[in-house]
Amino acid sequence: METALEAGHILLENGAEIFRVEETMDRICHHYGLESGNAFVLSNGIFVTAGDTREQVFAKVQHIPVSSAQLDKVVAVNQLSREIVQGKYTVQEAGEALKRIRNMQGKTRWARILASGLGSGAFCVLFGGNLQDAFSASAAGLLLYLFVLGMGERLSKIVFNIAGSALVTLLCGFLGFVGVGVHMNFMIMGSIMPLIPGVPFVNAIRDMANGDYISGSVRMLDALLTFVCIAIGVGLGTALLHGGMGGGYLV
Repeated sequence: METALEAGHILLENGAEIFRVEETMDRICHHYGLESGNAFVLSNGIFVTAGDTREQVFAKVQHIPVSSAQLDKVVAVNQLSREIVQGKYTVQEAGEALKRIRNMQGKTRWARILASGLGSGAFCVLFGGNLQDAFSASAAGLLLYLFVLGMGERLSKIVFNIAGSALVTLLCGFLGFVGVGVHMNFMIMGSIMPLIPGVPFVNAIRDMANGDYISGSVRMLDALLTFVCIAIGVGLGTALLHGGMGGGYLV
């Protein structure tokens, strides 16, 4: 049950859906002969119990804070669960494999910064911007992720999203003012994309479609709150640009 709980913990904290967490835990328990195991999974916690007349009593609760997703860990745990069912691991070996998955290193800081810049420029073009706009959005995306890495753990989520979106709005406005970019709307739309909670939003819909209404509602509320904070930040940045530079170029 400890092994199943650790697998569920890694899945849930890295963006997996509720049904995937429950199914993985059930498969691991049943393979190792634990028929009395039960798991109740929410968006930020797992409650597990086991025990009957034939098995030792077990109960545990783990709180799992909402964090950023690392889908490579989700893929690794999914593959491990398949191999467990195929009989390739003892309980001890599965536990060691889960420790290795937990300690997997994510992308380097510079790789994430570069991805943010390239992604922002690409989305700007997708939304209708030209190459000048894409260059400006890429610069704003690079600066945004530097802000994410530097301040992401120091600010509350609400303040962080408002400040980050306001920052890129101001930068896009400045670049448009000096003539580097042309269409500020496309520049802003592209540069704020690294802040958009795409995985939580999609997972919320999937959870509610699978009948996990509590977890789906919590994830949906979290995603919608992020959207609202981004909109407030963009509006604040635009207001500052109108007041400080004049808004005639905001097209």
